Amino acid sequence: MTPAPRPLLPLGKRARVLEMQGVDKTFNGAVMALRKMSLTVNEGDFISLLGPSGCGKSTALRLISGLMPPTAGRIVWEGGEHAGDLGMVFQEPTLMPWATVAQNVWLPFRLRGTAFKVVEGQIMDMLALVGLERFAGAYPRELSGGMKMRVSIARAMVTQPRLILMDEPFAALDEITRQKLNNDLLALKARIGCTVIFVTHSVFESVFLSDRVLVMAARPGRVIRELTIDAPYPRDMVFRTSPAYAAACREASDALVEAMGEAA
Repeated sequence: MTPAPRPLLPLGKRARVLEMQGVDKTFNGAVMALRKMSLTVNEGDFISLLGPSGCGKSTALRLISGLMPPTAGRIVWEGGEHAGDLGMVFQEPTLMPWATVAQNVWLPFRLRGTAFKVVEGQIMDMLALVGLERFAGAYPRELSGGMKMRVSIARAMVTQPRLILMDEPFAALDEITRQKLNNDLLALKARIGCTVIFVTHSVFESVFLSDRVLVMAARPGRVIRELTIDAPYPRDMVFRTSPAYAAACREASDALVEAMGEAA
């Protein structure tokens, strides 16, 4: 069974998960993707990295995940490197076409050497949370784009990781599906109690999902503004049509225009 999440503390009172401390990343000795990137991630945060193409948002995720090392600076995890594990969701669902939905969600356990039967209950619980329990035996070719992304999210969350990294997971979906998955992601986060870093180009998506929006400029990539979204969770269509949401979107849009000017 999925454990009940711990109550979410207010911003400023949450336990620290990790820090990026003055991180640089240079490719081929010449192209500086990030310069002095600093970021504190606390337990229960939903942080969006918002910025123009080429500002280093995805690079920052890959550094946090350990897929590549920083050129300078440090990434410090509370309790030790990658303490508590992490999950990743990419822009494409990256599902194994020869495996069923349940087998795709089993993959993180399989890589640890855990038999399917041992964790079948956890897999089915997670599929129920994303509304796909009836499709456990289906194959990716039988699913819509939104359903495939739900499988990808279930796979990332099924091991109850400390941190979820999401790299523009809804960018290729139509607006109606995207809004539905935004709603579902917040509901799932509330059920699981995880911490999320989410990369997006969408002002509207970043404001709806996040309690903190970090606006990045490019060449080299760096954070130029941090916006706090004070609206309480859960959020729904009432929030989407509220003056507070409109005001936060205007502030984020202004910051994004500033970022694009900084990158020029």
